[in-house]
Amino acid sequence: MDDDLETLSHDQLLAEIKKLRAAIRGHRDSTGHDLCWHHPALWSLLPERISPAIAVPDWPQFLRGCIKYRQSLDNQIPDAPRSSQEFLK
Repeated sequence: MDDDLETLSHDQLLAEIKKLRAAIRGHRDSTGHDLCWHHPALWSLLPERISPAIAVPDWPQFLRGCIKYRQSLDNQIPDAPRSSQEFLK
């Protein structure tokens, strides 16, 4: 799957690493409502192309997943600042 890396020069590999790190940092630094979004820009950095079709959960399952995700944030980072900002996009 990553055979393309074998053909890249040292400088090309460094450029690829920097590009990937920037994308990972962008995702890591997401906050608030941006944590809950579909991230095709991040996935587009992979060399393999996949169909953009995704399975979208029905509302009840989706909301249960959102609640579990939010609960996991309480467990993993209980002292994180809280925000009451509404989603406005």
